[in-house]
Amino acid sequence: MKTVLVIGGGVTGLSAMYELNKWKKENDQNIRLVLAESAEQLGGKIRTVREGGFVIEAGADSIVARKANAMNFIQELDLAEDVVYNAAGRSYIYSDGELKLIPADSVFGIPASVESLAKSALVSAEGKVEALKDFYTKNDRFTKNDSIGDFLEHFFGKELVEKQIAPVLSGVYSGNLSDLTIASTLPQVFDYKEKYGSIIRGFEENKKVFQSGGGKKFLSFKKGLDALIDAYEEKLDETEIFKNTKAVKIEKSNRRYIVDFSNGESLEADHVVLSIPHNAAVTLFDHEELEAEFELLKNSSLISIYLAYDIPDSELPEDGTGFITANMDELTCNACTWTSRKWEHTSESGNLLVRLFYKSSHPAFASLKEMNDEDLLQTALADIEKSLGITSVPAASEVTKWTEKMPNYLISHPQTVAAIENRLDQEYPGIWLAGCSYYGVGIPDCIENGTETARKIIDRI
Repeated sequence: MKTVLVIGGGVTGLSAMYELNKWKKENDQNIRLVLAESAEQLGGKIRTVREGGFVIEAGADSIVARKANAMNFIQELDLAEDVVYNAAGRSYIYSDGELKLIPADSVFGIPASVESLAKSALVSAEGKVEALKDFYTKNDRFTKNDSIGDFLEHFFGKELVEKQIAPVLSGVYSGNLSDLTIASTLPQVFDYKEKYGSIIRGFEENKKVFQSGGGKKFLSFKKGLDALIDAYEEKLDETEIFKNTKAVKIEKSNRRYIVDFSNGESLEADHVVLSIPHNAAVTLFDHEELEAEFELLKNSSLISIYLAYDIPDSELPEDGTGFITANMDELTCNACTWTSRKWEHTSESGNLLVRLFYKSSHPAFASLKEMNDEDLLQTALADIEKSLGITSVPAASEVTKWTEKMPNYLISHPQTVAAIENRLDQEYPGIWLAGCSYYGVGIPDCIENGTETARKIIDRI
């Protein structure tokens, strides 16, 4: 009897095992399916905490609705009736000591019309004039494998990128724009420049692609995002699930693999899916060349701090759902989401719940990561007082450290992943990479990747 082992019970590993489990039942296959997770609960970067009438997402907080609606996992998992959408609202950038609205007619901070550029309170008159060169400067030097930061600065100038676009895009993709490729972030900017001769004109012509569904761009579930994890686990009725079971070593055994676990147990498998961060996957092998290739992949870190207050969220600026920090000298946080305003289900009483993000891209992060939870809480309170003028003592808080767990797609990322895949195929056939370290950070991306990985294994079997 063949055995398939999935290492890692995040959403990628769960979606892979769900597809395998479904195939086993539908085809009456005599195959053993095993899922091993090192933590005491499944979910990976999806972790919901419930405290004092608040729903707190310590990890990922939502799913891109456009991608989810193009897939069928919500229906298959019987979650359609539990879906909730974000409230529509405006986002701000904290700059020069105040909150300034990101122009409504923009995509990731990129103007989608000349009028949007003209009305921006974030960019000077000189910066706006410089950005107009997008309309008359041709692209004769960039490909999609080049830096998106260099690309945007070449056509928009430095000020618009630094003050309006970079704070938004860097926040989404957790990295410096100069280190990120066009292909791995927003390939549309390249396509629009090629087709329309102008990035702004391209977004203007394709607004509906980004504005479909009105303000309902993200979705979650009534009781929290971990409903997705619970639904997957419930469906794995033909799968053995082991929690608190950390894989520590993989060795070849003829055409199979022996996987050792930290509890002293071992398992022999024909196929092994590594749906864990790359810096955890590399420790499973004793192979210098493979280790060197894994080392080329990079992660960043993130600290998330929730503050819950016994005051109504109407204390916040009207129609707002959060802000991004433009100048790292002004606030310590990179961004702040007004969670109770954005997600009604997160606050039973309608009281204020905010989430602050501290990323390793911030110059102060080296000292932040050494702080204990109480010191981090005081840092967050100082940021809230300065940005929102709130001095109340929070009724609840939640500090979460994601140390070296946030994938950072450098320009060389596609080539590095391809090299690792090739080496595994040649020297460890039957071992598969899966997850956000390699193929995309969004929840739909992870689910799609897990499903595709399972189908590759099914084809091999």
